[in-house]
Amino acid sequence: MPVAAQTTHPGVNIASRRILRLALGTALSMGFSQIIGWPISFIAAVFTMFMLALPLPAPTLKSGIKFVLALVIPAYAGILLLPLLEYARWAGILLVVLALFGSFYYSARGGSPVMGMFMTIGLTIVVTVGSVSADAMLLIVNGLAVGAVARVAFVFIAHALLPDLPVPQAVGAGVKPPPKPSPGPSNLTARRNALRSLAVVLPLVIIFLFSSSSTSYVVIMIKVASMGQQANSEISRAMGREQLESTLWGGIGAIIAWQVMSIWPSLLMFSLLIGLAGLLFGTRIFQGFGMHPRGSMWSYAFLTMIIVITPAVMDSQGGSAAGAAFYTRLMLFVVIAIYGTVSVAVFDTFWPAKSRPYKRQELAPGD
Repeated sequence: MPVAAQTTHPGVNIASRRILRLALGTALSMGFSQIIGWPISFIAAVFTMFMLALPLPAPTLKSGIKFVLALVIPAYAGILLLPLLEYARWAGILLVVLALFGSFYYSARGGSPVMGMFMTIGLTIVVTVGSVSADAMLLIVNGLAVGAVARVAFVFIAHALLPDLPVPQAVGAGVKPPPKPSPGPSNLTARRNALRSLAVVLPLVIIFLFSSSSTSYVVIMIKVASMGQQANSEISRAMGREQLESTLWGGIGAIIAWQVMSIWPSLLMFSLLIGLAGLLFGTRIFQGFGMHPRGSMWSYAFLTMIIVITPAVMDSQGGSAAGAAFYTRLMLFVVIAIYGTVSVAVFDTFWPAKSRPYKRQELAPGD
């Protein structure tokens, strides 16, 4: 029948709209941030991508302010720890440990993984960079704040240009409604998951706290923070593999983009490549009315690509050593992914889960 031939499953249209929104919003955010060029400006594209990679409704002003505060407050609060890290280092480290555990526990109890990740990013970057240079730390904190505001703006723009399609009613439409959110994990399970994330992140944070070159590894700390949230939210058996896979696919995407940029180095080409990556990764992130079963892994792969390629593109403006720095940074990401896989396996060996792991819903109302 002609009508039947023209009928398209509504979930396909919704997923396609979200894929286009992810690609467009991330590319626009990246292009704008590189034109303005504030400190760690690419973080705006990271924030925009991570929010658009979730099947969430159009944001409200309240949710936008909530996001900015969730990132900025821990970042500026981390400044208060700097005197302790300088004059009473072990007391300061203990407070850092408690703050990191709190951010992981928030996510483990069913809180927004995006909020948890950004709280972790703000805290880890401030304390590691601030322990080396107060001036660099203030620049980075201000850059995070500007990036958070830019993220809110470009998520709004992406939703305005590509608004959500109406979801058909389940009754009479033959469409199953979205699954109801499952109950959150028990306190014991949440504490275990938070401690597992802490076990992954804390040793690297301690290393950077005692390192005199922490300011050069801001993007590494972003990867470490995201890896902690990934360890918090994935099923234990698949976690190690997905950490490695997200780094592998993100690294391949970054290498391809880097080779293309070497042929035509321009901001337009870079923004188009980010948009193209959004389209390719997006097909594996969204499916039907929600996310692909492995959508979380592919969103972390897209994140890895952005934080590997963007600093290299920015470095290429100042000299010819950008290629070596690019591959060095990529190798560090692989090493960190292997470390995260091993640390999770060791943790699960000594503290195995006694109940079925809790798979947190990616869609949280009000995020």
